Amino acid sequence: MPAYMIVTASIADRDAFISGYGAAAGALVEKFGGKYVLRGPGAELLEGGFGEGASMVISEWPDKDAARAFWNSPEYAEAKKLREGIADCQVLLIEAPKING
Repeated sequence: MPAYMIVTASIADRDAFISGYGAAAGALVEKFGGKYVLRGPGAELLEGGFGEGASMVISEWPDKDAARAFWNSPEYAEAKKLREGIADCQVLLIEAPKING
């Protein structure tokens, strides 16, 4: 069952984030079988306490296990270090529900 990783990121230094972390993470997403559905800045917060103006990233994975393999890999642990001090992130993982139609 497909799974989606949803990231909300408040980024202090967008250029450093994109050139460092973004490039490294992007290569790993592909390597681990994921694909980006959405990547973009300027989220409009309609409710809650986190996300106004944030960047949003949604990636699709074959299943939760594939997403977790990416998330828990030593390679991604190194990539995450590239966002330290420049981004505050919230990350969610959810399976796509089966829709009967």
